[in-house]
Amino acid sequence: MKNRTMPDPNKIYPIPGVKTLTYIKPTIKNPNIIVGEFTYFGDTDFESHVSHHYDFCEDKLIIGKFCQIAKGVNFIMNGANHQMNAVSTFPFYILEGWNQQAPSLSEMPIKGNTVVGNDVWIGQNTTILPGVKIGDGAIIGANSTVGSNVPPYTIVAGNPAKEIRKRFDDEMIKILEKLQWWNLDVDEINKLIPILTCSDLEKIKNKLKTFLVK
Repeated sequence: MKNRTMPDPNKIYPIPGVKTLTYIKPTIKNPNIIVGEFTYFGDTDFESHVSHHYDFCEDKLIIGKFCQIAKGVNFIMNGANHQMNAVSTFPFYILEGWNQQAPSLSEMPIKGNTVVGNDVWIGQNTTILPGVKIGDGAIIGANSTVGSNVPPYTIVAGNPAKEIRKRFDDEMIKILEKLQWWNLDVDEINKLIPILTCSDLEKIKNKLKTFLVK
């Protein structure tokens, strides 16, 4: 407990005196954007970075706990997609004066919800495209465009984003997926911080095994 202050997921500005980093959850007004506790954005007004999010598309943006989302990250939702199974992609139906009825959702390239797992780090100026699923513990390099799913604990970067490497070996990934530390209470997480922030992975792997069998 730093400065005898408990972490508060409902506080918009988690760093005293800093107004350029915000916990996202307490700022959200759109019911179709769901964000877990302690996920932060390196800027203000997160919802303005979620574009083409129209109710008729019925898609949600779902982000887990303890994610780190840098300044300039943008989420493009399914409303940005145009009909691609016809001769023209031009959206006559949304513009005044053109004689086209809106196509059904089944005719549109709707890719479902956009889902970001827990403890995901998304680098500055990254764009996440509609329907992408990003697994727990993934890292997205700055200036990336993510159009494909990202497995848990994987580093991707580029345009289009491609896998660089796994963060850990398969055994460690399985341990972390079982641990799901982000679902522990604040006191338990505080006790685990020395383990969660240690770079001696073999040592930590053994400690986590012990923790899981308690």
